[in-house]
Amino acid sequence: MAIISGHNRANHAAVVLVLTDSRCYFLSMKQLFLLLLAVATPAMAGILPETYAPFGELIVTKLNSAPFPHPLRAEGHRYKDQIFSAKEHYSDSTVAIFIPKGFEAGDRIDFVVHFHGWKNNVEGVLKGYEIVEQLSESRRNAILVVPQGPRDASDSFGGKLEDPEGFKRFMDDVTGTLREKAGFRKEFSTGRIVLSGHSGGYQVISSILDRGGLSDKVREVWLFDALYAQTDKFLAWMYKEPGRLINIYTEHGGTKNETEQLIRKLQTRGTHIFAAKEAEAKSSDLRTNHFVFLYSDLEHNDVLDKHRTFRDFLKTSCLGEIREGSPQPNSAGASSTGIAPSKN
Repeated sequence: MAIISGHNRANHAAVVLVLTDSRCYFLSMKQLFLLLLAVATPAMAGILPETYAPFGELIVTKLNSAPFPHPLRAEGHRYKDQIFSAKEHYSDSTVAIFIPKGFEAGDRIDFVVHFHGWKNNVEGVLKGYEIVEQLSESRRNAILVVPQGPRDASDSFGGKLEDPEGFKRFMDDVTGTLREKAGFRKEFSTGRIVLSGHSGGYQVISSILDRGGLSDKVREVWLFDALYAQTDKFLAWMYKEPGRLINIYTEHGGTKNETEQLIRKLQTRGTHIFAAKEAEAKSSDLRTNHFVFLYSDLEHNDVLDKHRTFRDFLKTSCLGEIREGSPQPNSAGASSTGIAPSKN
């Protein structure tokens, strides 16, 4: 297939000539985009697993219970002067599921489910923030799940995962996929769940905690510069299901005021919290505190990976460790971290 671009002088629209072995087609730029998207999705399912094979097994699949499509975005979405169409931004049901090398499946399997922010997609998250590599570096015995949210759109809506019991249906599909595509034949149940979200990912997490159907399984919530709103839902979960809430925030990410209001509210209630600069926090501080607030001098889009923070949250989490002697990922990984090593 060859592609030749041009311009339609009659209506000033860009046109594209697509040549195949036997025919040629004139397409608009929008039609070409949709064509390339259709081609790219199967390609991603083939190329990405090869890319991450040194670290473990990556499954890229489509799930009916994935966030989109959803009736509330059937007509797309408008944000300020931008319109995000349903076809281009709310039709992708892709879910990435990563099983690290050395993973051992027991009677219960633990999961880390990560939600991306605005203007992103599954491939961009995996490549841009190196969360597969960071999970491998952490040596946690857990499976990473990354669902496609609003694709490359300015939108925090979580689609089907905001519906009542929506997250339960989603996790049922994830475990079914593991049995079907990863050969998990032994009976197992869903164990501990960690919910992680960057930026706009806060909204879907708050809905999952409120009505997702598995709030009793959620042991930790990590907000990467993401506490913009829905704070009461996070608090309600914390007081009902005591776990760990880590909120890392920045000066200009838009979450500072909401975070500081929450800190003051907890202090007024007499709730014990740990609040410090990210660079001054020790691993032991993260392990032993349920409410953790870390102020970072990083930029909004750097808080997951620049200091390997996602990895350090994993290493100090409730999740079990992959046993010594299990296969190691074929990468040395990065060594930098914004969290000081524990002195204990």
